[in-house]
Amino acid sequence: MKIAIAGTGYVGLSNAAVLAQHHQVVALDIDQAKVDLINERRSPIVDPELSHHLATNHLDLRATTDPADAYDGAQVVVIATPTDYDTETNFFDTSTVEKVATDVLAHAPGATVVIKSTIPVGFTERLRTEHPGATILFSPEFLREGRALHDNLHPSRIIVGDTGQAGRLVADLLLEGALDKDVPVLLTGSTEAEAIKLFANTYLAMRVAYFNELDTYAATRGLDTKQIIEGVGLDPRIGAHYNNPSFGYGGYCLPKDTRQLLANYGDVPQTLITAIVDANTTRMDFITADILDRRPSTVGIYRLIMKAGSDNFRASSIQGVMSRLQARGVDIVIHEPALDEATFQGATVVDDIAEFAQTADVIIANRLDDTARSFGDKLYTRDLYGRD
Repeated sequence: MKIAIAGTGYVGLSNAAVLAQHHQVVALDIDQAKVDLINERRSPIVDPELSHHLATNHLDLRATTDPADAYDGAQVVVIATPTDYDTETNFFDTSTVEKVATDVLAHAPGATVVIKSTIPVGFTERLRTEHPGATILFSPEFLREGRALHDNLHPSRIIVGDTGQAGRLVADLLLEGALDKDVPVLLTGSTEAEAIKLFANTYLAMRVAYFNELDTYAATRGLDTKQIIEGVGLDPRIGAHYNNPSFGYGGYCLPKDTRQLLANYGDVPQTLITAIVDANTTRMDFITADILDRRPSTVGIYRLIMKAGSDNFRASSIQGVMSRLQARGVDIVIHEPALDEATFQGATVVDDIAEFAQTADVIIANRLDDTARSFGDKLYTRDLYGRD
């Protein structure tokens, strides 16, 4: 079977690598450099397992920038293009998904179109109305940055927004590529699948916000945050997972998914979803004030990335803290190996770690590693466990 993948970010490339174990896969991207890397069996994103998988496994996979090359003859097309949150409309920008769907149906009108990009609740139904007779469905992804291939090979669940033959076909393809075969599979309505994605990520954001507010309380009252978290986590209904304090939830998914779910509520009564979104702003305000209490003239930002093992720093919470500090007149220097520029958002990028450490009065790190620990008394972090 020929399968086309539109978009080669974390979602698209990891799905391509899994499906290409058993099928002919053509990945489409507008970035020639990424296409060249994939055709050389090198990963354009940071994911060690994905890099190894591409380099060592026999995969029927190639990449192209030509839509006709990708879509012609494809029986299944997976859309994994970006849907960034548009602050003016308060909805995801789904223009790339809509364009790809139109292109696909022009080249392969009989293809099953599988949307993996995160979309608003009700989007698939609207797209089906605009393309009558087309087979379009949504299947949410639940991937971690830096562990995208692992989470596709060992999925916690497979959810497909179609209860008919097309839904079963997509579920079987995903299960075929997984190494684990006892994976829960749920076929739902497409709109229900869209809601599952947004509600799942908003719950995770709520859990992050909860333990962050616990930490804010403990820090303000001079209490030991770790003791409180460990005591709370002994309740088996709560558990000792996803409980590590941070500067706030961030990354590509949680900020935009929580805001999209809030926008989807419209006139539906709610208070909790608003509180989750607001809590993240409050947390970054507290972190900023706590840093300013140390009266630094120069603050070092050690890593912009949101998660260890990732090169992605889109919407990372540490950037929210950085912008607040800059607004208060604090000079900022950044150490971020993923940056290849001399400045970033008005701050100087310092590649030499010794120079970086010497320049800053206070060094903030959202997540700890051995280098961060070497900063000694200059280090400011809320990370208790050295994990995400």
